[in-house]
Amino acid sequence: MNWLDNVKWDRDGLVPVIAQEAHTKDVLMFAFMNREALAETARRGEAVYWSRSRGRLWHKGEESGHIQKVHEIRLDCDADVVLLSVTQLGHEPGIACHTGRHSCFFQVLRDDAWVSVDPVLKDPASIYK
Repeated sequence: MNWLDNVKWDRDGLVPVIAQEAHTKDVLMFAFMNREALAETARRGEAVYWSRSRGRLWHKGEESGHIQKVHEIRLDCDADVVLLSVTQLGHEPGIACHTGRHSCFFQVLRDDAWVSVDPVLKDPASIYK
């Protein structure tokens, strides 16, 4: 049996993935992988996701240069969520979000409204052409 067979893929052949910064334990982002993306991530040692909007594999940082070096791949107790321990690399180390922030989880619910609490580290217009 292949190790990929132990993953419980959803009906679309995807598994949810959480990318967590190895050093700080900050949750950087949430995405999906298909079987090929998870195999490629393990082979490369860099995060490769399945982009539902693009309909193709997406090597994190292919446009922005914000690559995720993978230190460890974990599977949860139900075998239906993957956790990546990563170091966020790139031209501007520490930017994981397409909004130019450190983490995609930059909004906090306060008084029935979502409030952005983390700064934009780099204007996304200068990251994505």
